[in-house]
Parts: sequence; structure tokens; C-alpha cells
Amino acid sequence: MEFKEKLSLIRERLGLSQKDLARRLGITRATVNRLEKGHFQPNYRVFEAVDALYRELFETTIIPTLEHGPIIAAGDLKRDVSEIIESAKRRAMCNINVALVQRNFLIGKRIEEEILSSRSEDYGKEIIKNLSHFLTKKYGKGFDQINLYFYVRFYRFFPNIFDSVSKKSFLSWTHYRTLITVDSDVARTYYEKEALACGWSVRDLQRAIHSQYYERLLSTHRGEPPSLPTGVAPPKDPLEYIKSPVVAEFLGLPDPGKFNETTLEQAIIDHITQFLLELGKGYAFVARQKRIHTEKKDYYVDLVFYNYYLRCFILVDLKVDAIEHKDIGQMDMYVRMYDEMFKGEGDNPTLGVLLCAETDEDIARYSVLKGSEQLFAAKYKTYLPDETELRNEIERQKALFMLSRKQRRRG
Repeated sequence: MEFKEKLSLIRERLGLSQKDLARRLGITRATVNRLEKGHFQPNYRVFEAVDALYRELFETTIIPTLEHGPIIAAGDLKRDVSEIIESAKRRAMCNINVALVQRNFLIGKRIEEEILSSRSEDYGKEIIKNLSHFLTKKYGKGFDQINLYFYVRFYRFFPNIFDSVSKKSFLSWTHYRTLITVDSDVARTYYEKEALACGWSVRDLQRAIHSQYYERLLSTHRGEPPSLPTGVAPPKDPLEYIKSPVVAEFLGLPDPGKFNETTLEQAIIDHITQFLLELGKGYAFVARQKRIHTEKKDYYVDLVFYNYYLRCFILVDLKVDAIEHKDIGQMDMYVRMYDEMFKGEGDNPTLGVLLCAETDEDIARYSVLKGSEQLFAAKYKTYLPDETELRNEIERQKALFMLSRKQRRRG
């Protein structure tokens, strides 16, 4: 599909004007108009942002039906035939994946029924052992005892996955095998929904689980279940889209204290696709070193993003040291200025995030953070900690956030 077609489909799905879409992509309305008409090609940043948005909105694995063939644009025989072939390949792979998921589900269901019919746990183990031996001898690899246990676990965790198959979207079996390693029902459901909605690869899903992506969301710090987005309906709570700590081992930076803010900013720009994935759902990169001009002087915001689910700009200020009171005051000013100068009609209030090497209890308790619903302090880590270290860090950030939240409510 051509870029101009993707752009038009995105705008139609989100119900945006050219001006609104331009604001979200950080370009002019005239540029959007020319891109939609195919007058010129986008630069790399715009192409990546639009491509990611298109995948998130449209590319889900739906069970295909034979009566729906590929949509082709007549006029170029080679291109049209190539699209027919590629579309057929995609449908074939989709069918294979769904059949594999269904097979493993049914195997797990049948084994579970057999185990439940017995009263002995040892007998259940014997069932799987004997069945594995029989299936391996008859069909070869893929039916060892470990896999059979995975199939049973898959059925137990997703007992209703095939209740409505007409419009059901499915992940690959490898995705589901990764998901069933998550013990928490709430977290597992969240990861499944996000993987489907965002088109996460298996590697993306594995990293999200290992880095405790869900647990780091500020909304989960209040002990509430997540609001799982469907379609493009914007949630009300921005805390579902801000996390602390932010884990950014992909930046390839040295130990803290051995790089400056310019190096950190450039590393983020160089790995913007991974950074957007780490930030979460709905983020689009707008600008770096965004100039805010006043009559007296110019101010510069390190990074500006737009979240099209929250429908607001998100300013990010980078700090390679511990957060200080002056940093909060500066971000508060940036947010107020941005709301006045750049926030468009229909946009929600701008959010400001101080992304720093270390957060602080006094800042959470006594700074302007306690009185603002638009300012947040988040810690970043330039390496992926082990599970215990990360869990402890999440709990620490949770305590700081709750302290700040409590102060806000009192105010």
C-alpha cells in the first residue's frame, strides 16, 4: 500500500482533519495535503511515525475468509499480481497460525478433561508421559511432555479464546506460549491486548514481560485494573501511559555519570522506534529541542511527543543527575507556555515528564508536583536490571508516586 493511502486511512479512522493530523506528526497542514496527494515522499521520521500508527490501527490477524480477496489498484499488472501473491501468502500464514493455535488449545482441553476425570495427581503425570511417548512415536517432534504441559496451561489460561471466531484476532502460538509464563491474570490480559493492538513481535512481548512493562505503569501503582483500549477510544487516565522507571537498555549508553544530556538525547533520537515502544501505546515523536519563543527570550524543550489516545502533547525534559526543585519549576513553566501557544482546539492539557537519573522523596512531598495533575517525575535506567532489582525499583517508584498523589488529593 502506498504511503498516501495509509495517511488517508489513518485520518479517516481517527476522524481527524488534515490540520489535526499535521499537529500530531509535527508537520504542517500543507505538507499533509501534499503527502496525501502523492506530490512528494515523506522523510524518515514521518514515514516511521505513520507506518507505526497504521500497523497499530489496522494490522490485526483476523481469520480470513475465502470470499474476501485482496484489494488491488488496477493499472500496473506487475504490481497488482505481486500484491495478489503477497496477500495470498499472508492469508495462508494466517490460516496456518490459527490452525496451530486451535490444535494446541484442543489438545490441552482434551488432556485437562482426562486429568480432571482422575483423582490422582500422579495419574495425571502418567497420562501426559504416556501420551507424549505415543504422539512422538507417531508424529515426531513437538509433543514432548513440556509441550503438552504448555498446551494444558494454554487451555487453562485462555478457556474462552475460541468462543467467537468470526471476527477474532489471534496472536501466534509463540506469543501465547510466552504469555502463559505470566502468572498474573490481570497482567497477562494486559499483555495480550497490547500485543494485539500494537502488533508486538514475540521479541517485543518477551521484553515487555521481562521488563515488567505493565507493573511500571503508574496506573497500576494504585492497585486498580488497567483500562484496556479498544479501537481508538481515548482513555481518561494519563497514568495508563506513563511509567516509572523507564527501562532503556537499547540506548547502549555507559554507566550513569559518564554521559551528558546531549548524549542521552541523541541516543534517544538514534533509537526513536524502540524508545516509542518503551514509552507505550499511542506515542508519536514531534520534535527535539522545541523552541518556545517569548518577547523576552527563547526556551527549548528537549523532546516533544503527542499521544493520540490521550489527545495531548507530552513534554520530556532529560536530566542525567538526580531531580531538583528547579527542574520541576522549569517544566511547570514549559507546560503552561505550551498550553498557551501550541495546544489546539480539542487537545487535552499538556503533560510534562521529568525523565531523570534519580527521583527524590522530598521532591515528591514538597515540590509543585503535589499540586499538579500535569507534571510527573520518572526515573530511567540505561540497563535492564534482573527481576529482583527491577521489582524493588518499581516498588520504590510506586511509593514516591503514591506520596505525590496523596499530596495532590489533599491539595
